[in-house]
Amino acid sequence: MISIEELHQLKKLGNVPFEAYVLRNILSHYQSPEKKILKLVRDGYIIRMKQGLYVVSPEVSGKLLSKELIANHIYGPSYVSAHYALRHYGLIPEWVTEVTSITTRHTRRFETPEGYFSYRQVNSEYFPIGIKIAHDDDDVTYLIATPEKALCDMIMVEPHIQSQSLSALVTFLEEDMRIDTEELKDMNRDIIRKCMETGNKKQILFNLIKLMER
Repeated sequence: MISIEELHQLKKLGNVPFEAYVLRNILSHYQSPEKKILKLVRDGYIIRMKQGLYVVSPEVSGKLLSKELIANHIYGPSYVSAHYALRHYGLIPEWVTEVTSITTRHTRRFETPEGYFSYRQVNSEYFPIGIKIAHDDDDVTYLIATPEKALCDMIMVEPHIQSQSLSALVTFLEEDMRIDTEELKDMNRDIIRKCMETGNKKQILFNLIKLMER
């Protein structure tokens, strides 16, 4: 069983992921808070995202889970980007289930009850370019790439772009990713230039700028 006070404390946490010490503080009156945490997971009150990281079940909090916010918390520093962010902005038509994020730490992938979360490593100069704070319907804030940075990140992490020619890039964007390249012409090219200066695949990003300017 869970007391009304404990339920109230969990509900106050909302849909923001939290570390195990938060639960231990709420459950400090138990002889074994760790066993109570395991029981709360089994009974569906909280969801374990990874070792030491939890989120309250939507049935308890009354708020939908935010995959973007969860992604920020699982492994950081990081921001949501690449294919998932491009879908978020409506730039690619296919539904994307795995949340890809960019980090300065080692490349990792996590399997959770909410799906897969992958993290791709970039250098510390490239990382901070083109990051924004977004808000969802529950007024939850999270870090996500701008459309321009998400496009650059997708090119960085995508292994199928081998050729450095402009025509190969157009084929990849239009046929493989089904991106309407006309929509790219209104993007902020300064962000892409900064990515080109600090990141990898410089020739491909240079071709991307040329494509935008056609």
